[in-house]
Amino acid sequence: MGRSVRTLCPYCGVGCGLEAVFQTNGTYKIRGDRAHPSSLGMVCVKGATILESMGVSRLTEPQWRRKLTDDFQLISWDQAFNLLVEQLNNVRQAYGSDAICFYGSGQLQTEDYYVVQKLVKGCLGTNNFDTNSRMCMSSAVSAYQASLGSDGPPCCYEDLELTDCAFLLGTNTAECHPIVFNRLRQHHKRHDPMKLIVVDPRSTPTAAVADLHLAIRPGTDIDLLHGLGHLLWQWGKIDEGFIQQHTQGFDQYVQVIKDYPPEWVAQRCGIAVDQLVQAAQGWGSSERVLSLWSMGVNQSAEGTAKARSLIDLHLLTGQIGRPGCGPFSLTGQPNAMGGREAGGLAHLLPGYRQVENPQHRQEVEQFWGLPSGSIHPHPGRTMWDIITGLEQNQVHLVWIIATNPLVSMPHLERVRAALRQSPFTVVQDAYTPTETTAYAHLLLPAAQWGEKTGTMTNSERQVTLCPQFLSPPGSAKADWEIFAEVGRRLGYAAQFRFATAAEVFREFVQLTKGRVCDYSGLSHEWLAHLGPVAWPCPAGTSDAEALQVKRLYLDKKFATPDGKARFAALSSHGLAEPPDEDFPLVLTTGRYYGHWHTQTRTGRIAKIQKMHPEPLLAMHPQDAEKLGIQSGNWVRVRSRRGQVRVKVAVGEQVCPGAVFLPMHWGELWGVQQAANELTHPQSCPISKQPELKACAVRVEREGESDFPV
Repeated sequence: MGRSVRTLCPYCGVGCGLEAVFQTNGTYKIRGDRAHPSSLGMVCVKGATILESMGVSRLTEPQWRRKLTDDFQLISWDQAFNLLVEQLNNVRQAYGSDAICFYGSGQLQTEDYYVVQKLVKGCLGTNNFDTNSRMCMSSAVSAYQASLGSDGPPCCYEDLELTDCAFLLGTNTAECHPIVFNRLRQHHKRHDPMKLIVVDPRSTPTAAVADLHLAIRPGTDIDLLHGLGHLLWQWGKIDEGFIQQHTQGFDQYVQVIKDYPPEWVAQRCGIAVDQLVQAAQGWGSSERVLSLWSMGVNQSAEGTAKARSLIDLHLLTGQIGRPGCGPFSLTGQPNAMGGREAGGLAHLLPGYRQVENPQHRQEVEQFWGLPSGSIHPHPGRTMWDIITGLEQNQVHLVWIIATNPLVSMPHLERVRAALRQSPFTVVQDAYTPTETTAYAHLLLPAAQWGEKTGTMTNSERQVTLCPQFLSPPGSAKADWEIFAEVGRRLGYAAQFRFATAAEVFREFVQLTKGRVCDYSGLSHEWLAHLGPVAWPCPAGTSDAEALQVKRLYLDKKFATPDGKARFAALSSHGLAEPPDEDFPLVLTTGRYYGHWHTQTRTGRIAKIQKMHPEPLLAMHPQDAEKLGIQSGNWVRVRSRRGQVRVKVAVGEQVCPGAVFLPMHWGELWGVQQAANELTHPQSCPISKQPELKACAVRVEREGESDFPV
């Protein structure tokens, strides 16, 4: 064996360190990086097999077609850039910049994110740049901002080994963030007093090892959290000193939780009163409570309210700003954090700035050397707004980057119909075909992980340098290089003089100076020398200081104007689409351990396909018996929007009244098996994140009467 390259796994937000080890036969082998502080050498099946997908079904050259019914034709990069710039200019002149929309991905590196923000929000003058973080983490973002004053998880992975009560809500951590779960589970095994409480309608591998599993009904999360708050307040298990000195809104919060007595909450949630009491006792008797949450909280029409209600419990008991405790969102995408830091949502600017803040806009305009007023003062279109804009003929160019919305978006038939009428759609990706490339006019081949250099930030704010160690296939280019060349051809040569990703990063980090996410002290060169570094890491930080474990709000001063955290005091409204007589079951969706999102990579890896060959509908025995359904039967699952055809797995993996379907299958991998044919686009009014986790469905045995959709 020869040299090795330290890098980061490009799948989930855990951010596991990988080593690509060069072999004597000229290939690379992947192993866990024992020196990476986040994963300590551990790696799951996805990270271990990543190289097996690198050379399969790659998009290697630009391709173009005039109409979706035409065949693609190979073109040169020069032709592709000329065509794209012509289209951008034509749309701007005819309809204005608001008719141009971008949809990006947490697969992008921070350098990619930053350059495209400069292009879209600065030079094109539209904030219509959204990402699949809108589907994943935007409720957590909104909750952190509203409760603590800024985005940014306050905890770190070391807290997994310091907590004495881990409260997991809406997260099947064992399968979706396995290395985080491994660290937590090892601590749980070694420390008998430590309590593991899991809240999930499903009986998952995570719930299977919990000291207490609360199998609540879908949509009753806030009821449960307020029920816990009610008991903690009633018992006096609150931190009055912390509340008085470091929070606002406590009295209003008490007025809300008074209406959530244990008997009512238990009945509402479908659990026993003693289970609720046991959970409250576990929280109230613990010195260090660490809560972990993910999509089960975020992907909801009440996503922000759910996350804030969980943060309320930490404020109530002073369980924040200390080692071993605090609210900790588990990020879905590998660089969703870096994307938010670079401004990668329709309401953000680099450095956790807001487009609606005049001072923030002015700071960024001046830094970018653009005239005052270049940045639009209102948030741009979210991804669902892009769909409705296409329907209303208000959007005339869509540029989709490193993501596959024709599987991941809700109400897929409506998404397909909207993209069919798009005048011009660009898809920039490493792979073809995907479900989304079928709706493209212009395909741009992108270099992916391992083929370009850049940084990514994981859930605990560790920034890792990911160096290039492979050559891109064909003429594929790094995403930031594509954006920069378009910017230059649009007449903004001064803004896009970057020659390397290191130069991009060097510019970007200056915009984080003085912000909560300050890593102005970092550079590619320093990260190559030190290894992963967590922010905050301002300019002037020493090597030793940079490598220290970092938490936010240790001084109990929050990022609000007065330095105090805010209680939310929000009431529960339940599911956006509750079950009824026609659609009596609640469908919830999620991941399988081996697959990743829409299978663009994992669907091309034989070992993972063998592990998870097909999607199965999990159904409780009580519901299956009523319908005469047995394991292995084919069924049709119908909602008000569409239907899927899948096999059933009967068991107690879900609570009665609920069914579960994995979200990985699109048209390329199974006919009529995409879970998001069923889901609806109703979203959280604050975060704009759709309720992908719950919708009302009906299950029919194959061959039974067709129920009108």
